[in-house]
Amino acid sequence: MAKEEGKRKLTTPLAVLGKYKYVLLVAALGALLLLWPMERKDGGAATADAAPANAETDLAQTEKAMEDILGKIDGVGRVEVMLTLHSGGERVLAQDSSLRYSGSAQAPDSYERSSQPVTDAGGVVVTQEKYPQYRGALVVCEGGGNDAVRFQVISAVSALTGLGSDRIAVVKWQNAAAAGAAEQETINR
Repeated sequence: MAKEEGKRKLTTPLAVLGKYKYVLLVAALGALLLLWPMERKDGGAATADAAPANAETDLAQTEKAMEDILGKIDGVGRVEVMLTLHSGGERVLAQDSSLRYSGSAQAPDSYERSSQPVTDAGGVVVTQEKYPQYRGALVVCEGGGNDAVRFQVISAVSALTGLGSDRIAVVKWQNAAAAGAAEQETINR
């Protein structure tokens, strides 16, 4: 009797396994597909990042534009801006993907996945464009010692970059006479 109960316990999980064998096979196949390494024939990734040199150029252009506009604020005077990036901009391209397999649909022998960027008459189709995220900003200006000017500059930089005031530093530009005196003192030491 004990042997029959032991056999019944062993056959019950096997019966359940037999009953759901197709579901388990599909789940195992899905897990295999997720783990399957993908090889791209076009040699590219699914997203198109701007080249580092291009990102640096864009950052320099943004800094220059900010210098121009901040210099027009009353009391700012001569100004230089430095921005640091948390992440650069990115363009996500539309992809045309296909999956081919050989063998039966329930138990394929092999898989091949391919993907190509979608193009139209104007070039590659961009589905999403992500703008850069800034880490911090430093503004050096002649009016940086004045609290009202500092507040206006922080407000402007915050509006342009999305940074909080805790991530923006505004400091006073060192005048030429003080710079010469500090240099002379360094030389004399």
